[in-house]
Amino acid sequence: MWTRHHKNRRTGALIVPALAVCFLTYFGFHAYHGDYGIYAKYRLEDRIVHLERELAAVETRRIEIERRVRLLHDGTMERDMLDEHVRRSLNMAHPDDVILMRSALD
Repeated sequence: MWTRHHKNRRTGALIVPALAVCFLTYFGFHAYHGDYGIYAKYRLEDRIVHLERELAAVETRRIEIERRVRLLHDGTMERDMLDEHVRRSLNMAHPDDVILMRSALD
């Protein structure tokens, strides 16, 4: 008669801790690097700082444009503003004028 002898193996005792480590590693990684993780929070804060700087630059530019528009629309145009507006509209200049080219963003 044949009898089978089984060794007592401890591999069964390692399955649950191994699965727990896998799950904790997975969720820990996504808690830090995921779309709503800790690292995403830092990226969002950096983006907020960048957009606030951009907003300040746009507000400064808007104030300058409003000042120039106010000079045009207050009922009496200043002679310099009128001259500048006409030259820009007609794309003309005097021969003795010094022309400074600016980029479109200025």
